[in-house]
Amino acid sequence: MEETDIAIVGAGPAGLTASIEAAKAGARTTLIDENYKPGGQLFKQIHKFFGAKEHYAGMRGYEIGERLLRETKERGVDVRLGTVVFGIYGQEVGLLASERVTTLRAKRIILATGAYENSLAFPGWTLPGVMGAGAVQTMVNVHRVLPGKNVLMIGSGNVGLIVSYQLLQAGAEVIAIVEALPKIGGYGVHAAKIRRARVPIMTSHTILGADGKNQVENAVVCEIDEKGQALKGSQKVFDADLICIAVGLTPLSELAWMTGCRFMYMTELGGLTPIHNREMRTTMNHVYVAGDVAGIEEASTAIEEGRMAGVSASQSLGLIPDRVAECFKREIANRLLQLRGGPFLKERMQAKERLIRAWNDK
Repeated sequence: MEETDIAIVGAGPAGLTASIEAAKAGARTTLIDENYKPGGQLFKQIHKFFGAKEHYAGMRGYEIGERLLRETKERGVDVRLGTVVFGIYGQEVGLLASERVTTLRAKRIILATGAYENSLAFPGWTLPGVMGAGAVQTMVNVHRVLPGKNVLMIGSGNVGLIVSYQLLQAGAEVIAIVEALPKIGGYGVHAAKIRRARVPIMTSHTILGADGKNQVENAVVCEIDEKGQALKGSQKVFDADLICIAVGLTPLSELAWMTGCRFMYMTELGGLTPIHNREMRTTMNHVYVAGDVAGIEEASTAIEEGRMAGVSASQSLGLIPDRVAECFKREIANRLLQLRGGPFLKERMQAKERLIRAWNDK
């Protein structure tokens, strides 16, 4: 059986920064991902990040990913790609790679498994041409394939707004963005770009169904009242060959369940979320979480949570002196506070605080 100090599952933004911090502390660090290319969502992000310099403002997502990847190599992280973690049993991690099953024993485990896209069921939703926004973003930005020319976007959160703009850049026509809530869900800076492109954002609307012979050919949209009921006479038919679904994410938490850690249902964070403290430690003392599995937020937040988990796990192994570690953690906590400080994110911050209180009461 192989052994490591810290095993990190998921090589997205949270997993990469966790592995860098752990390796900097001198921990034997193993970073595992089922994909053959690390970086997670960062390599789909062609837009520039905004905010403070320490949050990589002005850099595009794939550039941030490339920088973090270089540092993992420089720090000597053992990166294992194309490797599935099929189970966690105490401190043993079950691995499957190249049709070979092995076991890795880790003193600490950091789960950075990310999230999966929510689906939306309506008549015609199984037709070819109905896709999740993440899948569309992968096809366009990674594989350079445009899956449709006339696009109807469902959902006006940041993902819906960003992917809509990227589809416009790729040469598609975004007919409209449909949002069930009475207001836009994403940041104003992203919505402004969509409005400048003269794409209508239809709030208090929903999709009733899609139709087509062998694939999507049209979609029916209607206005809804405050109870979510369709308003008579408000139906509109759009010719579309791609319906893109961007109605939120759910933490990918199966492995966290297997560890035995406790959960809370947090609507603001995407659903059932592992209870964790400010150091990202779960109710199982050897298990930490970071990124979307710890509650749906933004890539910049995932990066900082990964740092926090890496520093905290290393400190718990005695690899970083307590005084030094506390200084690092204060700096990271301050950056997280900046990222969550706006009124738009108040509910998420409050949800995180409830998770922390639940951990303290364990």
